[in-house]
Amino acid sequence: MKGVTWATAAMMLVACSGGGKKPSGQASSTASQAAASSGGVDLTGAGATFPAPIYKQWFFNYADKTGVKINYQAIGSGGGIRQLTERTVDFGASDAPMSDQEMAAAGAKVLHFPTVIGAVAITYNLPGNPQFLKFSPDVLADIFLGKITKWNDKRIVALNPGAKLPAMDILVVHRSDGSGTTYIFTDYLSSVSDAWKNGPGKGKDVAWPVGLGGKGNEGVTGQVKQTPGAIGYVELAYANENKLPVGELKNKSGMWVKPSLQGATACAAGAAQSLPADTDFRISIVNAPGADVYPISSFTWLLVYQKMDDAAKAKKLVDFITWALHDGEQQVKALEYAPLPENMVDLEMKQLQEVQYPGKM
Repeated sequence: MKGVTWATAAMMLVACSGGGKKPSGQASSTASQAAASSGGVDLTGAGATFPAPIYKQWFFNYADKTGVKINYQAIGSGGGIRQLTERTVDFGASDAPMSDQEMAAAGAKVLHFPTVIGAVAITYNLPGNPQFLKFSPDVLADIFLGKITKWNDKRIVALNPGAKLPAMDILVVHRSDGSGTTYIFTDYLSSVSDAWKNGPGKGKDVAWPVGLGGKGNEGVTGQVKQTPGAIGYVELAYANENKLPVGELKNKSGMWVKPSLQGATACAAGAAQSLPADTDFRISIVNAPGADVYPISSFTWLLVYQKMDDAAKAKKLVDFITWALHDGEQQVKALEYAPLPENMVDLEMKQLQEVQYPGKM
């Protein structure tokens, strides 16, 4: 693959470990300073760490092709929505669709553009790091609820006969920042566990019953990697890049599936077929039916105001999104993301025509 590698792209994340909760003024200052210090930047964006590796690859390749420079701060989905709302960036990025309340707070219509499909993997750190330990939905929920506290709990052992599971405490690792990855994971847990749905619930930031927090996907990856007995949830590329084992899950159709691009694509395919032409793309695809579906999968979105005041920036942003939905989609599999279904790309191109700016005919 031409351009930077995943590792290089990850190293290019200027603020990927700065995804913790920040007062809005501090967040705005961070974005402004970043934009000011990166002379010649044409567009600025901020948000999700989940798609940051592919976004950095895209921005690198797009600058090489067109000369248009895009600065992106991977600070977490919550930060991306906040900075878009405060108008300190040209676009936001989130793994969680904006809620009706967040849409209202934005003060004007925000368009959601799905860019890629990703899988959230369950990863852990055990002696020998056995690959593909099985976790049923109820067992996974009870681990993160703090009801299952030992790796040799009889319910985990029953799912994994023959595995050498130690009498070791389970240490849950979760995100400490407002996170779209957390939204995807808790959306899934809420769909399979009433105890979770009626307890912590789903959101970019929830009241975790147990565990230790890490900033960004890379923060959770790091905590799991260095902490024996840990279990966490991260975007699949982070687990693979760090050579961490990942769990196998039982999906809605009762099949055991490993996190994969094929499973994420299968999760999105049904949803794409049923999308109405006037959709705003704020949809969840977790726990979809289908034998091949990996159940913790989701779109990730670029967030763009429908009406933009700066015509030059608006044109550059529209041109970039057009390129991303076509040429960019050809690059995603190499970085462990699944491409969008073709019918969804067609619908997004129609939505892209809704972006308004001064002088547009």
